[in-house]
Amino acid sequence: MALSQYDYLIVGSGLFGAVFAHEAHKKGKKCLVIDKRNHKGGNVYCEQIEDINVHKYGAHIFHTNDKDIWDYVNQFVEFNRYTNSPVAFYKDEVYNLPFNMNTFNQLWGVKTPEEAKTKIEEQVKSSGITNPKNLEEQAISLVGIDIYEKLIKGYTEKQWGRKATELPAFIIKRLPVRFTYDNNYFNDKYQGIPIGGYNKLIDGLLDGIEVRLNVDFFTQREELTRLADKIVFTGKIDEYYNNQFGSLEYRSLKFETKTLDQTNFQGNAVINYTESQIPYTRIIEHKHFEFGTQKKTVITYEYPDEWSPGKESYYPVNDDKNNAIYNQYKKLSEKDDSVIFGGRLAEYKYYDMHQIIASALKKSNDFL
Repeated sequence: MALSQYDYLIVGSGLFGAVFAHEAHKKGKKCLVIDKRNHKGGNVYCEQIEDINVHKYGAHIFHTNDKDIWDYVNQFVEFNRYTNSPVAFYKDEVYNLPFNMNTFNQLWGVKTPEEAKTKIEEQVKSSGITNPKNLEEQAISLVGIDIYEKLIKGYTEKQWGRKATELPAFIIKRLPVRFTYDNNYFNDKYQGIPIGGYNKLIDGLLDGIEVRLNVDFFTQREELTRLADKIVFTGKIDEYYNNQFGSLEYRSLKFETKTLDQTNFQGNAVINYTESQIPYTRIIEHKHFEFGTQKKTVITYEYPDEWSPGKESYYPVNDDKNNAIYNQYKKLSEKDDSVIFGGRLAEYKYYDMHQIIASALKKSNDFL
């Protein structure tokens, strides 16, 4: 029997696949990375338009409390000091996010944390909700009716394509409420965007490693599997096992990107639209991620979309039904030593970027 050409066939060139490939390559392993798209980087890929790095698959803001992870990514590309401070538009009103003293002042004219707490407590008490049965009741029991109606209800219903009363309470276990005048969305110590875009990070990780694009694993499965001793799979785990326990569900997204002949469209990288009548959830203005001074600007409207096979899978629907299906696949994968599963789709889990990198480093360490 012929020896395999590669130690690892890595299916998917997103963050998990790229980090695993880099670590394996460092240890002298021969890797082949394949991707069905025509570019590397998975969902962190940036497209250059008018000299602006456009986040093609939605806004990606790197943040972590883990210094080791921060140092790890900064060895490939320097990160800037971008701080995520989104703004919400509701009708003709403008609010700061996350919910903080600026938000409460904009809502009620209160100036002190005590006044804000009292206002929220009054609204929670008057709702009479003690045992929340759905997302709407859960949200009101945490932040009161005003914040829920203006900043949560419409956005959440658009995002999930369901009424808030039909969504399980656990989706909003807690809501970030700050009684300080601080618009920084994340509490993490380290935060930023790669200077020059995420492609520089992916290129650094995959330097010296063979990558083949426009290759669909499932159309050439037998031939590709024979090439390597082991597979690292970052696609959908249900698809890998031929959907034998049923298909896992996701929410999808649609993006509408426009180039505008002006220097500044909205004055912020991320603006959320929280009323239900507006079909998109947010507008991204990409140049603000890197403090751009280009003469034109590029904006993207982000529309939530009902997922169906063939559409991009963005958010796992981690309800009881889907988690039960996933656990069947997970048990199957634990008995299968020919493949390593990693990333959002393979682990059916909503990961932030730093969590995917940590997971890839742990798995590469365990298997190498």
